[in-house]
Amino acid sequence: MGEKVPTREEALKLLHQYFETDSLRKHAYAVEGVMRYIARKRGEDVEKWGIVGLIHDLDYEKFPDQHCGKTREILEKEGWAEEYIRAAVSHGWGICSEVEPQTVLEKTLYAIDELTGLVVTTALIRPSKSVMDVALKSVKNKWKDKRFAAGVDRSIIEKGAAMLGVPLEELIEDTIKGMQEVAESIGLKGVS
Repeated sequence: MGEKVPTREEALKLLHQYFETDSLRKHAYAVEGVMRYIARKRGEDVEKWGIVGLIHDLDYEKFPDQHCGKTREILEKEGWAEEYIRAAVSHGWGICSEVEPQTVLEKTLYAIDELTGLVVTTALIRPSKSVMDVALKSVKNKWKDKRFAAGVDRSIIEKGAAMLGVPLEELIEDTIKGMQEVAESIGLKGVS
């Protein structure tokens, strides 16, 4: 097992190697943006958090039935440091991974992964199709409607917020702000 600290360029190369679907790439960029935003806010390692966010679903498109397990295999083969591998794999805790999030980085990834999907869907129903127009109130209103973004497991988001010891509203607000910073790369800058 290696201890290579990867660069964003190396992470992007892997991402493009394993993801052909535009929507999965956009999801990776969204999670990366939110991870970077929260890391900055908390005084954490922005680069590390961003890279983990970028590659967390690395195996999802090509190996959906082995999600998280294949990511470990791929990153070990690349010689990545265990800290990065463990963080990526921990986001699937209780679903496709036995690795429980322990660090603040891992708990944040666990909490915001699903939440980015809810924010995307909220943005897409706006006339502008822009995350720039999404407010906390909009997401909270849609939160209650279980048919809206039905694939988003709200219990994971709630569990993640509790693990982090932050109010759900703060987590949603941070996710929106992080996604606004990368609006263009995730296709949610909006229509003119």
